[in-house]
Amino acid sequence: MSAEINAAGRYDCREAFAKTIEALAEKDERIVAVVNDSVGSSKLVGFQKRFPNRLINVGIAEQAMVGVGAGLANGGKVPFVSGASCFLTARALEQIKADVAYTNTNVKLCGMSSGVAYGELGPTHHSIEDFAWLRLLPNLTITAPSDRWETEQAVKAAAATEGPFFLRISRMAVPDLVRPSDAMFQIGKAETLRQGRDATIIANGVMVSRAIEAADQLAASGMNVRVVNMASIAPLDIEAIRSAAETGAIVTAEEHSVRGGLGGAVAEVVATSCPCRLRILGFPGFLPTGSPEFLLERYGLTASGIADAVRQTIEARKAA
Repeated sequence: MSAEINAAGRYDCREAFAKTIEALAEKDERIVAVVNDSVGSSKLVGFQKRFPNRLINVGIAEQAMVGVGAGLANGGKVPFVSGASCFLTARALEQIKADVAYTNTNVKLCGMSSGVAYGELGPTHHSIEDFAWLRLLPNLTITAPSDRWETEQAVKAAAATEGPFFLRISRMAVPDLVRPSDAMFQIGKAETLRQGRDATIIANGVMVSRAIEAADQLAASGMNVRVVNMASIAPLDIEAIRSAAETGAIVTAEEHSVRGGLGGAVAEVVATSCPCRLRILGFPGFLPTGSPEFLLERYGLTASGIADAVRQTIEARKAA
């Protein structure tokens, strides 16, 4: 499989999220939305207009929001509980643990504007820890779509999956990927976007298109690099990681802390079953205030930064 970047434009995946929920709600009266004064930022204004009795706004009360979602699920509804990822996953972590994951309750948690999308609002609004603490919870499916198509597919999968589900949706505009016509989204299954033998880049979310651009840059210098979209963090495609290790070098790229996220998940597999040279790209800790573009560039999360990391990782492997 070989996917390319559609250069026609960049798009906000929240629009695809909202459009898909509305389409699903037309056919399934069980689908409801619960928000924390985030109707606009979750792009659910249209849903509220079409289904005014199926959207509950609890105000700025994330713990109550998750509890309400769990109650609705216990009553037979399919609640999409939507709010800024930094607040949903941090303030309501105990409720996510006890009311959703521990009880295996059918709640769809929607972490909006994740990563550093709220860059100018500073560290309180950066959501770069959500993978790490949610990945610890059993029963919880965790996904980070890369573009509009994958966002639509992930929302549909969430609605069709019985049990807890976390969708990480960025507000940062990304290009669409041009995939083969037989492309499929599968929970727990990685998507190999480019084949390669010299190294592997594993990315998800907004970093996937950057990973493809990095592979293009490396190809121009004669390097053949695999690109893997690991949209599903939990369950994790262990076999895809083992296969990536056969290239001898893996670089992970994520809009998250270098601790506990995608890179941490890959490192656990590499360390225990398929040792190879590994580099984790992400954020080192609390970040300065600045635009998303500034922060991504500062910490090497650009196409050029990823390409440089691949070169360095391959050189380190050769020197070992």
